[in-house]
Amino acid sequence: MGASRSVQVTAVVAAVVVVAGLVFAYFQRPNNTDSGQSGTDTGMRCGTTVCQVVIGKSVGKDLVELLAGTGGGRIRVTGESGPFIFEMTIAESGAKVDGESLQCDEAAVSVCLVRGAHDGDLLGEVLVRKDGTWSRVQAAYLASAGYLGLHDVNEDGTADIVAAQHACDGQCRNAFVQVFSAIGPDVGCTTTAPERDQLPGWPTPVPKLSQLRPCANG
Repeated sequence: MGASRSVQVTAVVAAVVVVAGLVFAYFQRPNNTDSGQSGTDTGMRCGTTVCQVVIGKSVGKDLVELLAGTGGGRIRVTGESGPFIFEMTIAESGAKVDGESLQCDEAAVSVCLVRGAHDGDLLGEVLVRKDGTWSRVQAAYLASAGYLGLHDVNEDGTADIVAAQHACDGQCRNAFVQVFSAIGPDVGCTTTAPERDQLPGWPTPVPKLSQLRPCANG
C-alpha cells in the first residue's frame, strides 16, 4: 500500500515538472534592458484617450508614476535621474491598472514592479534604476496563482520578482512559488504545495533561499 502511494506521488511530481517546463519557457529572456524615452505629458495619450495618473511612488529623489487611458498606458519617471517615459506593456495587453499596481524597492539598484489583473492572472513588467539611469527589464512576468510582488529572496541587495504559480497548467489545485532576478539569472522555484494557501508566507508568499530549487527548464 505504501509503495503504491509512493509511485503515485512520484508520477504527480514528474507531471508537474514537465508542465512547469512548458509554461515557464515563456519567461526565458535576454539580459539586456531598454531605456525609456525622455519627454513630458503635454498632450500625451495612453491608447485612445489622454493619459491620467493612476498612482505614483517616490524612489529616492525620483517619482515613478503610472499613467493609463483606454487601451494603453505609460510609466513616467521624473526627478533627479531625469525624465523617462516607457510604454506600459501590460496595459496594452489588457491588464487592469489601479492604485495597487505599482510596487517599488529603493536600493543601490532600485526596482519597480508594475502589475495588473488580466483574465484571472497577474501580468507584470519591471523597471530598474542603476547608476542614475532607469531601464526596463526585457521580460513579461505572469503569475497564475494570485500573487506577484517584490522581495530580496537571494539577499543580494536588489529586490527579486516573486510569483505564485498554479501547477498542472491550472488543472489542479497544486501551486508553487517562482522567483526571478531583475538583474541576473532566475533564482528558483519552491516545491509544489497541495493548495496555494499552503505556500510559505501566503497570502504574501516569500520563500527563503534555502526553500528554492532550480526551476524546470530554467
